[in-house]
Amino acid sequence: MTQGAGLPAHFLRPGSSFMDFLAEHDPTWGRRLDVTGVEAPHGTTIVSCQFDGGVVMAGDRRATMGNVIAQRDIEKVFPVDEYSVVGIAGTAGLAVEMVRLFQTEVEHFEKIEGMGLSLEGKANRLASFIRGNLGMAFQGLAVVPLFAGYDSVLSRGRIFSYDVTGGRYEEHSYHAIGSGSPFARGSLKKLYREQISDADAVRICLQALYDAADDDSATGGPDLTRGIFPVVYSVAADGVRRLEEAELQTLVDSVVEQRFQRPDGPVADEGQARP
Repeated sequence: MTQGAGLPAHFLRPGSSFMDFLAEHDPTWGRRLDVTGVEAPHGTTIVSCQFDGGVVMAGDRRATMGNVIAQRDIEKVFPVDEYSVVGIAGTAGLAVEMVRLFQTEVEHFEKIEGMGLSLEGKANRLASFIRGNLGMAFQGLAVVPLFAGYDSVLSRGRIFSYDVTGGRYEEHSYHAIGSGSPFARGSLKKLYREQISDADAVRICLQALYDAADDDSATGGPDLTRGIFPVVYSVAADGVRRLEEAELQTLVDSVVEQRFQRPDGPVADEGQARP
């Protein structure tokens, strides 16, 4: 190898955090910008609920900018690795960038350490990313994700929520974030029950997103004319699975058909039988 060839020395120093590497060697990383008055697309709503042996996460497809629909088919739920997913609410551009960096951070740790982060470890790492965005949040460009995955130690799905300061909170059974979350949580509370199946959890999340869209203009309902449906992921011991469009269309058609009979959605007793 000729002199000067290869990577610079700081690329070869030990360290399992890609974010720490950026902070040390990229002078623009984490720099606070003056963005006062900037209007950017925002994304909502994300819902998640546990089932027997895993967890489901779903997000609507609408991004808004003020009173305008900025995008009708944005994706807000992403796989982090083989056993976890993250959903984004807040400033869409910053949120997508944060997710990509978080995915890289998790992959970088696994390559350097030779083992994957635990689910709890990934939840903690995501909290530090959110804390790094605090300056932008103070300027109105907040990012508040929802994180969920399968915990191989406890053999069950777990859900973690956050605040804009990076505070991390474990949620039990179900949770929702975004502008439509008050309505989605009401729906989840009404329909959720213990020891449900994967399929039941998906239907409950779709009903919750429908209820959120029914009362929150920033949340998009299923667009049957354009074939735009929520993004839905299921995570269990066998890994992350994204529901295919054909499968989703069948489930969404069923939800819409039920709404023709009862526009406000199933009541709790009906939800016990078939959400």
